[in-house]
Amino acid sequence: QPAESGGGLVQAGGSLRLSCTVSGRAFDGRAFDDYAMVWFRQALGKEREFVAAISWNGASRHLANSVKGRFSISRDNAKNTVYLPVNSLKPDDAALYYCNTVREFHYDSTYYNRGKYQSWGQGTRVTVAS
Repeated sequence: QPAESGGGLVQAGGSLRLSCTVSGRAFDGRAFDDYAMVWFRQALGKEREFVAAISWNGASRHLANSVKGRFSISRDNAKNTVYLPVNSLKPDDAALYYCNTVREFHYDSTYYNRGKYQSWGQGTRVTVAS
């Protein structure tokens, strides 16, 4: 199960770096670098929505339109960790942020929003003060 961290309370315009570590082998016995990784977020009263994806080797990245130019995604396979630096935060970015594994990378937010995922972690909360 993923373990997210790095959230907190920031002023609008501020920045954070979210981290997600997957301990040991992933759910079906495969290794961390067998998977692409995704970040999702869920604001209070809203559905979970796709934020960012990165391919197994970090060579390919895809971001939701709402965060392009402000968020990025990277990974360190030696540490089984994926990162989500979030910059120029807006009140609309306030949410619980989650990561998960996905078998294939696509440049298509709909693919991720329609996907089925293994168990979600506890998430890390981002609060943005206006």
